[in-house]
Amino acid sequence: MNPLTFAIVAILVLALLETPLFTVIAALSIACLYWVDQDWLALQTILIEMNRLGAMPVLVALPLFTFVGCLLTETRSPQRIMHFIEALMGWLPGGLAMAALCSCAFFTALTGASGVTIVALGSILYPVLRDKGYGDRFSLGLLTTSGSLGLLFPPSLPVILYGVVAQVDIGKIFKAALVPGLLLIGSLCIYAFFNQLAAGRRRRVHSTIAFKRVKAAFLDGIWDWPVIGIILVGVYGGFFTIAEVSAVVLIYVVVVECFVLKEVSFFKTLPSIVVESSVLSGAIIVILGVALGFTGFLVDQQIPNRILEWLTALSDSKLLFLAGLNLFLLAVGCIMDIFSAIVIVVPIIVPIALSYGVDPIHLCVIFLVNLEIGYSTPPVGINLFISSLKFEKPVTLLYRASLPYLLILLAVLIVITYFPWLSLFLI
Repeated sequence: MNPLTFAIVAILVLALLETPLFTVIAALSIACLYWVDQDWLALQTILIEMNRLGAMPVLVALPLFTFVGCLLTETRSPQRIMHFIEALMGWLPGGLAMAALCSCAFFTALTGASGVTIVALGSILYPVLRDKGYGDRFSLGLLTTSGSLGLLFPPSLPVILYGVVAQVDIGKIFKAALVPGLLLIGSLCIYAFFNQLAAGRRRRVHSTIAFKRVKAAFLDGIWDWPVIGIILVGVYGGFFTIAEVSAVVLIYVVVVECFVLKEVSFFKTLPSIVVESSVLSGAIIVILGVALGFTGFLVDQQIPNRILEWLTALSDSKLLFLAGLNLFLLAVGCIMDIFSAIVIVVPIIVPIALSYGVDPIHLCVIFLVNLEIGYSTPPVGINLFISSLKFEKPVTLLYRASLPYLLILLAVLIVITYFPWLSLFLI
């Protein structure tokens, strides 16, 4: 066994032993770069990429939005948003389920992590759904699949990360992802409506909207709405850069949560949140730096070109390529977290997709939707196992509970993939 093969095998063993991802990628990058030139100076590539990464103004948004997400996790903001949506839609058949879907999407957009949403909101939403008479399987499937629905909406960290890696305008990605994201949520809301309508149990307190209740819920969350307004106006209105929006949102959230609502102690709780968010964003940036160095190795060795030649030898059809891409990305979404998938897979698939005439913005939407669905795809989708632990249910039950939602999401994925204007008409 030559030294490179031995090094790669050793690294893979470390990965299976759950060694931190950035150390595995860094070791793989170092082994491959040294193997190419047999010179330690080749490792300068990683340092060069880290320096280039640090010079990107958009990178400022990553730690700031990470901090905002960690901070809001410690507050009642998600519950207040959920109560307002439930007051607005709760009178409909499946209205509470729709409110749960929208609340999970909102929270996932803020945190950028579906597992956090299931853990944080699952303990709140699951007993509420069960108390209102929703079936156990229906509730479990809804909470498991909706945990990743908000990854397309600002200030989603995966979108920012994708824009940095693929060097695509992040504001355009958010605009392109708006309609597909709403389509995913809307399709599940329609399913919840007809499912509960068919069950013959309308599950509503009032025959129409209770405007007093809506008003009370709106006023209860009066300090939360400016966060949504700043993000929507800043990102979709094009008045600010994504970095400027992140700074404004951070200042507002800290002032409101620490000094107005006082849900977070500025001196006791906030420092630990700063540490938590710094570790998370720091890990992402380190992974980015070493992964981009590894990407340089892949490009130098013409790995994407070789894959492209192999694919085109099979078929030069764009439609078949997109079908194969979806299957590949669903598998990736099952076995990798979204941050790792972005830094490892995106540099390989972007040049290949461009050669087939796929728009880079449309490709981003396809990529993120696939990974959203991959989180809940059997047999190893991570959301299935998180839900199994959270709700203390067998994972096989979660497979069956998630299946109807999964089929609907896959149908929407096909529409998003083969009708690119849904993603591109806003830009």
